[in-house]
Amino acid sequence: MERIILHSDLNNFYASVACLYDPDLRGKPVAVAGDAEARHGIVLAKNDAAKRCGVATGNPLWLAKQRCPGIVFVPPDYDRYLRYSELTRELYGSYTDRVEPYGLDECWLDVSESTTLFGDGKRIADDIRRRIRTELGVTASIGVSFNKVFAKLGSDLRKPDATTVIDRLHFRESVWPLPVGALLFVGASTRRKLEKSGVQTIGELARRAPEALEKLLGKNGRTLWLFANGLDSSPVARTTAKLLVRSVGNGTTAPRDLISDADVKLVLNGLCESVSTRLRQKRSICSGVQLGVRYADLTSYERQRALPLPGRASSILLHEAFSLFRESRSPEKPVRSLYVRAYGLADDTGAPTLLPDPPQTRKAETLDAAVDRLRERFGYESIQKGLMLTDRRLAAFAPTAGDAIHPDLFFKNETI
Repeated sequence: MERIILHSDLNNFYASVACLYDPDLRGKPVAVAGDAEARHGIVLAKNDAAKRCGVATGNPLWLAKQRCPGIVFVPPDYDRYLRYSELTRELYGSYTDRVEPYGLDECWLDVSESTTLFGDGKRIADDIRRRIRTELGVTASIGVSFNKVFAKLGSDLRKPDATTVIDRLHFRESVWPLPVGALLFVGASTRRKLEKSGVQTIGELARRAPEALEKLLGKNGRTLWLFANGLDSSPVARTTAKLLVRSVGNGTTAPRDLISDADVKLVLNGLCESVSTRLRQKRSICSGVQLGVRYADLTSYERQRALPLPGRASSILLHEAFSLFRESRSPEKPVRSLYVRAYGLADDTGAPTLLPDPPQTRKAETLDAAVDRLRERFGYESIQKGLMLTDRRLAAFAPTAGDAIHPDLFFKNETI
């Protein structure tokens, strides 16, 4: 049976939700943006009116204002985005139990077994778009195809509020003339390599020998050749399937340059508490810690280290992250941003092991869990370590507030 895969992409998601809650914004160029005073002043998302003025995601606010003098900046509201993401997934679930998220605003759906109830793929896609528009007040573009890669490509081709079908018989006519950068997983670096070797379009990629592409790009080259030729067979995960989580990470740009070790430790503490909390929520432990540092001159480095024993206590994560920093820092360079990643995740089943946790580790875990409960009940700032009181401006970024909005792909492709 031919598979029928949909990829649904909510149009201008953050900005659309902002306009939905403030009718005065409708028709105006709008950008969801960070706090300029906290040095998070970049465009996170924009609507079509701002896009037509040349505003792009990642633009600093001054540049967005220069390109679009009438632009309106609104702060992000992560709770609303999460709620709308949940609502759309509930809507998708009324058509199929094979719903695989790809970020907050995108999902793949396998509706192969739903056609007897709801009609063909295009009819299902059109009905989903209608319901998203009428029931949720935002719009979506949906690609319909026989595999995930082309369904994703289809949702990108026509925006906003459109259905694009790419079928097996005619995909060469519609897909192969497109720029090679339009193909899933062809990032800027891969695109430059392909273009330098004479591959400008998806069709030219498809017609290259897979061995030559593998020599140029490694294993990824053969994978991209399969994608270009419509040979993606990857399944859409079921809604109830447990997603493979390789790592948990969080990071921040500090509101001022970090000059001293004490400054760095303060920010690292907040990040490590955040990562530790998320590991407990996922009932996971990690086997190693990775630190990322970016200096004020925008140079950066990463370091990582295995833990003596798998764990997740915030004090252990902080000890290892801060040790990595002190071993590698350039004393003359102020630090602009930091991130911490826990990798090598495993399920914490609670079963006894041959290497029981040392008493101090068990004590730290118990303390962290108690802090989680207090913060859940009374707020993030209800209980803090003493070091967080030394500089309220640095401590005020409350990293857990933004955790859920950056689960994957925030720092690295494998970070979640």
